[in-house]
Amino acid sequence: MNQENEACQNCKSEFTIEPDDFAFYERIQVPPPTFCPECRLQRRFMFRNERHLYKRTCDNCKKSMLATIPNESPYKVFCGSCWWGDKWNPLDYGRAYDPKRPFFEQLKELFLDVPVVALGNNYPTLTDSEYVNETGSAKSCYLIFDADFCEHVRYGTRLTSIKDSMDLLSVNESELCYEDVNCRKSARLFFSEDCSDCIDVYFSKNLAGCTNCFGCVNLRNKSNYLWNNPLSAEEYQKEIGVLKNILATASGAEELRRKARKIWESVPHKFLHGFNNANVSGDYLYNSKNARDSFQARGLEDSRFCQLIKDGGVKDAYDYTIWGSNVRLVYECIDVGAGANNVKFSFVCALGNTMNTNYSVWCLDVANLFGCSGIRNKKYCILNREYSPEEYEILRKQIIIDMERNPYVDSKGRVWKYGEFLPYHFSFYAYNETDAFEHFPIDKSTAIENGWRWREETPPEHPITTKAGELPEKISDAKDEITKEVIQCAVCGRGYRIIPADLDFLRRFSSPLPRLCPNCRHTRRFERMNPMRLWTRKCQCDGKSSEHGMYANIGVHAHGDTSCPNEFETSYAPDQPEIVYCGSCYQTEVI
Repeated sequence: MNQENEACQNCKSEFTIEPDDFAFYERIQVPPPTFCPECRLQRRFMFRNERHLYKRTCDNCKKSMLATIPNESPYKVFCGSCWWGDKWNPLDYGRAYDPKRPFFEQLKELFLDVPVVALGNNYPTLTDSEYVNETGSAKSCYLIFDADFCEHVRYGTRLTSIKDSMDLLSVNESELCYEDVNCRKSARLFFSEDCSDCIDVYFSKNLAGCTNCFGCVNLRNKSNYLWNNPLSAEEYQKEIGVLKNILATASGAEELRRKARKIWESVPHKFLHGFNNANVSGDYLYNSKNARDSFQARGLEDSRFCQLIKDGGVKDAYDYTIWGSNVRLVYECIDVGAGANNVKFSFVCALGNTMNTNYSVWCLDVANLFGCSGIRNKKYCILNREYSPEEYEILRKQIIIDMERNPYVDSKGRVWKYGEFLPYHFSFYAYNETDAFEHFPIDKSTAIENGWRWREETPPEHPITTKAGELPEKISDAKDEITKEVIQCAVCGRGYRIIPADLDFLRRFSSPLPRLCPNCRHTRRFERMNPMRLWTRKCQCDGKSSEHGMYANIGVHAHGDTSCPNEFETSYAPDQPEIVYCGSCYQTEVI
């Protein structure tokens, strides 16, 4: 088909559907979308609450527990032990399809009846990790999110194979790390970004294969560098001793952070974070091929509009958010992975090669499901009722026809037919509880105007006993009793604690006590990564220097002394301070 322009049902902006897109929709037998790519992503994020946790009672065993759904919610919520146990049967909630009513109305009623698990964890794989969410295979971890195969890790998000670390965002295969963003295969890496295969590195950005570096940027396979200047091993050790004394104080650590970022901004940045890619667009892409408009993903192939795919192994996917691992033909899904094949319009449907599943939530190791909740190890179910393969296929086709003839219309007049993700208000969460609020922040009035729920914050349970400004300047002056205090965050004012494991870790590396609560520390790291959005820009290489002479080139560029003619799509917004070069100009400048 030819390229077509459409108006988004939600934001009313125009978006383009290209011939390759139509070919994909035809292949998986769905109509083209009626929401733009950005609204589709926002809609999926509205079904995921990663970081807002509440104390409540299990609706089955009545024990106190931590959950992503508060007590006042109308949903039934089971603790991990009860939900993953075998003392309840999701098929008991099955019901017959009523062709006289919109299918989505009946699906919403099912969601209200079937118990929901308290936390989005792979519960059987957790050990001594009660306070984690969206996590699997964790041991002795605390307040980590979207993480797998971690041990003794605290306060991190999007982690894989991490040990003995704290305060990380998007880090994998590393240990003994602190306050890092988008790093991999490193050890003893502190306050750094975009680094890989590094050891004993501080306050550095975009280093690969480096050791003993402090305050550096754009280095490859270097050792004993301070503020991007080479030193002898003896000189470096002498200087690092002085700097570690400064780093041991709260004010010194912040000053070093500011100095490092000023240096980072003074050199060119490549328009795209990534490596081992072919024909890709987006950012933070690795080992991918023919992947367009995608962000923070590894191992994508022949895919578009994908985000946060940290486990790789994804082929032929559109509008797919979070996870991966041997996934094929996934469309409009979030939190789906581990062998999923031909899964559409679903969230948390995975494990055991889940396949041929539509409009389902929290269904594990299943096949041929349509509109189900909480199903495990079953096939051929619709609205949690089992059918023969022949009955299932006849009814499935009839429902799709009915969804076209008798669509669901929400309170704002948005029409939901087969081919769209679940309606907004089917989410278990209010807008400001979800990942959508982090990626697409709006105020309460805007959310209500759009027909979305909003939850008012509840007052803190524990009174403040000390303020962040009253904490000792040096970690050496912190007494064990600090773990009993409720500290007022210097930014948001809410209380937080330093647990004994935090104190041991900070003492081990002579780092000062954090003045921000875990959520504000996460926000500071989150803001260091570029948004999931692209701008068309021109390379800022002006021949012998960058535009306006802010940076003097050290290499000879293919375009000589004239301005680079290359244009590209990048997630660096035009108003960001970084100098942005095309791939060729950037590569010439990296040493």
